[in-house]
Amino acid sequence: MPEASIFSSKEIAFLGELNREHVDFMIVGLSAATLQGAPVVTQDIDLWFRDLTDPGILKALQSVGGVYIPPITINPPMFAGEAVKLFDIVTQMHGLGTFEEEAGNTLKIRLGRIKVQVLRLERIIVSKEATGREKDRLTVPILKDVLIVIRESDRER
Repeated sequence: MPEASIFSSKEIAFLGELNREHVDFMIVGLSAATLQGAPVVTQDIDLWFRDLTDPGILKALQSVGGVYIPPITINPPMFAGEAVKLFDIVTQMHGLGTFEEEAGNTLKIRLGRIKVQVLRLERIIVSKEATGREKDRLTVPILKDVLIVIRESDRER
């Protein structure tokens, strides 16, 4: 696996606080794909939580100077603050099951001194295919190529 340098120390600190508070979450989307070796670029870090009402989320946010902004009309829930500005809250993944169903489709990846749950590349591909967006259709062949390399590498071990 590549070194997880796509995250700043502030972002890792927030993820570490979520772990310390025992919040169930996983990294999904292209940032999760990048952590698994995909040569793709993304502007955000998608976090999917088991329960957005978990009080540990607010404690973790407070410890890094962030705040939670609840959904209002058509605006989704979001975080605000310097340490959490790149995080997006995901409330569902297109083409996938619930958080509970997908929790078994993750792997742990080390970020500095912490480990985080990351949605497996196979499931990211399923979700990207289900969205039907042009930007996702362009990314899927790259993700599939990386998956082939990962599987071949696993067979050689």
